[in-house]
Amino acid sequence: MAASKSQYKTINEYIVRFPKNVRDVLEKLRRVIRESAPEAEETISYGIPTFDLNGKHLVHFAAYKNHVGFYPTPSPIEAFKKELSSFKTSKGTVQFPFDKPIPFDLVKKIVKFRVKENESERK
Repeated sequence: MAASKSQYKTINEYIVRFPKNVRDVLEKLRRVIRESAPEAEETISYGIPTFDLNGKHLVHFAAYKNHVGFYPTPSPIEAFKKELSSFKTSKGTVQFPFDKPIPFDLVKKIVKFRVKENESERK
């Protein structure tokens, strides 16, 4: 379900094309990211919703047939390995299946971790 790179200009354009149940999950994920990184800017990168901070990608997310892909980069995947153990992960990705509750509190922690990481990279 991921889109071609130039298809969407805004996160709204990306989200609106999904069925309501998926849109609800994407909107909640977006809200949690916004609350956790209020300074971050919304954009589309690699054809998917992205939040940038200080000119660098913070996190991305995308909807697929059976899951939401959350892309926080490799370091938080490693740092939160234990908490993420019940989800499919790879180097910089977590898959949150639609048939399980999404751990939004954990998403919050991961985004805040990325914000701290981003701030320390600026120094």
